[in-house]
Amino acid sequence: MAIYSLANTAAKKIPPVKVGLEKDIQHIFERNLEEILDITFLASEYSTSFGGRMDTLGIDHNGSPVIIEYKRTQNDSVINQGLSYLRWLLDHKADFEALTHKLNIETAIDWASPRVICVAESYNKFDLDTADLLPMDIELLRYRIYEQNILLVEPEVQRKIKISTSEIFGKPEKPKNGFKENIRHTVEDHLQGASPATKELFAELKERIAALDESIIEEAKAKYIAYKLTTNFCDVVILRDSLKIFINVPSGTLHDPAGIARDLAKPQPVGHWGNGDYEIKLDRKEDLESVMELVRQGYEYNK
Repeated sequence: MAIYSLANTAAKKIPPVKVGLEKDIQHIFERNLEEILDITFLASEYSTSFGGRMDTLGIDHNGSPVIIEYKRTQNDSVINQGLSYLRWLLDHKADFEALTHKLNIETAIDWASPRVICVAESYNKFDLDTADLLPMDIELLRYRIYEQNILLVEPEVQRKIKISTSEIFGKPEKPKNGFKENIRHTVEDHLQGASPATKELFAELKERIAALDESIIEEAKAKYIAYKLTTNFCDVVILRDSLKIFINVPSGTLHDPAGIARDLAKPQPVGHWGNGDYEIKLDRKEDLESVMELVRQGYEYNK
């Protein structure tokens, strides 16, 4: 994507620059992981028992473990590495839990929704085909550094084909204490308990969100449905007779003239499933336009 600087009405293209050292982009992400991806940094070059090292290990605000791998050359098998590390992590949960405890991370760990993120300047056809055929979403991010110290990060949009997770992760473990792991969630799962009117309301909201940008990704999580570019800008919880919508902008920054959003950070922080500091309840089509004005602000803030 071309980036331009504007002086009055004159546009000047800002040229991209090459990253100086192999590790530079990893250091940039790790030092700014919260700002770039809304992820808490845990460890760099985290050792596994089979000798491999995860580039970056983190945890997101929903408690999902996050593995980040950086593709530095066209020949790097970064997607396969990420999957291998994920399988190791799912077999060594106690190690991850001990690390979060050591770092005083109090978020409950969501082992049902682990994440693998790959970061690269570009992806070839084989990378994209591999990601398309996987039974879980591998998040592919493209970055570019420009003059004037500008960093661009955007998602590589993928098509998804559903395949049984047993083809990669083998036979599922027996439930422990009634808990059963499930790597993939679907929008249909979230709609099961909703009334016909709520389903119709969600369908219209979803259509309007998708119309904001063709690059928007819809991702069903355990507790909500996320809409994202690089990071979530809007999360939707489907209830029987209404929708709860969380806007991912900091407290005090949302322009809400109608007063329909609840600030979850003030006066006292309120725990919630989605990302961001604002919650909206939607149960009438008449309020869709007002809600979308706030969703657009989340989109603009996170794009």
